[in-house]
Amino acid sequence: MELEKTYIYQIYLDGSFSRAAEHLYISQPALSLSVKKTEEQLGVPLFDRSHRPLRLTDAGEAYIDSIKKLIHLEEDLEKKIRDIRDAETGSICIGGTHFLNAYILPGILASFRRSHPGIVLSLIEQGSDRLAEMLKTQDLDITINCNPAIVPLYEHYPAFYDHILLAVHRSNPLHRDLEGAAFTAPDILAGQHLRENHPAVPLSRFRNEEFILLDEGNNLRDRCLAMFHDYGFEPHILATLSQMVTAYRLAQNSYGLTFVSDRLVSIHDEELLFYSIQSQQSHRLFFLLLPNRSYTSAATRMFVRHALNAFGKH
Repeated sequence: MELEKTYIYQIYLDGSFSRAAEHLYISQPALSLSVKKTEEQLGVPLFDRSHRPLRLTDAGEAYIDSIKKLIHLEEDLEKKIRDIRDAETGSICIGGTHFLNAYILPGILASFRRSHPGIVLSLIEQGSDRLAEMLKTQDLDITINCNPAIVPLYEHYPAFYDHILLAVHRSNPLHRDLEGAAFTAPDILAGQHLRENHPAVPLSRFRNEEFILLDEGNNLRDRCLAMFHDYGFEPHILATLSQMVTAYRLAQNSYGLTFVSDRLVSIHDEELLFYSIQSQQSHRLFFLLLPNRSYTSAATRMFVRHALNAFGKH
């Protein structure tokens, strides 16, 4: 990339001429002169110097966007050359939520690393909305998402289903009114909640209960709110948390009711009973998503094949 573009991009990253000059190992006057020269050639300023930290002008936004595209093209070229030289090297940046990273990906990552020791894997943990943004800016090579508004925007591969259950402590007296509808943890692990004509209950039966929900930006929260809306009542929200596992542990201690993925349930969860809710929102299909780029590395393609094969076996 041209030196002037490198200078301007570093200023954008740092939000300051002085900090950028330090990172670039040049004097601030020399950096300012170089940027001024580029701005004169373009006939428009790229930075709003009256604001701290520096802000991009509209022209600056367009200029930085073009630089990012150049960076991605250079990265793609490097990947092509590396693949020609040796497809068993390279790196893959994978993004997942805490649920995915803790309960879905560990075995897949470990088996892939054993099969392809020359490929470096890095794992990022964020909320699903943030991961979608990172995929858009090509800061990730792969993520997993089930949002039907996001999935079609990217190269995508169906990976696995999960099913949302309502977890209720055994001590809750409402079980008496729902006799025969509850599943135990062994029932869930045996897949009884997936069988045709399995017992499912309307969410309205839990209208008077207290719920633990997840934070905004989480797909599970969005689906839960959609279910409440469909059943025509506002839930009494006892707590709002960032992690499904934390909500699950609170429910195990009779703090409130919470919605969980069936993939979270273990044989030791004796304190809880689980209900399948009558709602299309309770079924989720997750996809592997790849950014829309001109070239996807051989390492990334190998991981996609490995992961899809692993999901197919389970």
